Amino acid sequence: MSHHKLSKDHLFYSMSKDNETALTVNLGDTVDIETHDCFTGQITSEEGSFGGLDWEKINPATGPVYVDGIKAGDVLKVTINSIDISNSGVMVTGPDMGVMGDVLKDTLVRIYDVDTEKNTVDFNGLEIPVNKMIGVIGVAPPDEPVNNGTPDTHGGNMDSLKMEAGVTLYLPVYHDGALFGLGDVHAAMADGEVSVSGLEVSANVNVTFEKAENLSTDHPVIINDEGIYLNVSDESLDTAVDTAVHKMTELLQPKTNLSMEEFTMLMSLTGHTQINQVVDPKKTARYFVPQYILEHYGINFK
Repeated sequence: MSHHKLSKDHLFYSMSKDNETALTVNLGDTVDIETHDCFTGQITSEEGSFGGLDWEKINPATGPVYVDGIKAGDVLKVTINSIDISNSGVMVTGPDMGVMGDVLKDTLVRIYDVDTEKNTVDFNGLEIPVNKMIGVIGVAPPDEPVNNGTPDTHGGNMDSLKMEAGVTLYLPVYHDGALFGLGDVHAAMADGEVSVSGLEVSANVNVTFEKAENLSTDHPVIINDEGIYLNVSDESLDTAVDTAVHKMTELLQPKTNLSMEEFTMLMSLTGHTQINQVVDPKKTARYFVPQYILEHYGINFK
């Protein structure tokens, strides 16, 4: 098993099968992936910078990484070992941005300090806890390129709070090598990302690549100590929620001794519909099933 480093100089703004490989690794290898913030470092002050922003340079992902041994039709298993972030971050909001964009009159840019030792953000004197998470993460989509601002079955801009250090991500693979990339790391963000941004930071993310042995999925799946999350993106949040529930049921029910009716009752008692984000071209929902359910039925994904 080898350890690699990948500079943020290797970046792309759309996930695509045509992106030129930046790094080739083997199964079991670990990579330190350096990332820009979601504005590619364009915002350096709170005054005067936003008007000249190049909107073609938003949400860069570092990569792509070609994983030798991964073939089209496989499921890529990515373990997020650690996330190290910069000591300041950028936020923006304004008219026509995010959920509140219809009532906002002014564009606002703020740069906030991050205490990486105390794991807090100084928001005008209020200490907010850091919750480091990856916004954009995925593989090359099946057909046409997909802008990094849009999530879909390949991953992309899912903006899931659960995409943090210690989790394992499972992604359906459409092309040999997967062509993996990630970026858009946040120091802090709440479910929904309603202002259109979290606290956007540059980062270094350490990941390990493997092939899933016994988990088959056509949507991104996250597993952590709390349980399992299935993520679905769609123009309609209603459709995303419903599909996430159906797909989780398809994944788990056959691994139990329960009828579909009994399993549906169990999900109504213990499963949780949750929201990742509601500001991208496609909204993303996740469906969560706690770890104790997996343990009770002997479900162990590898």
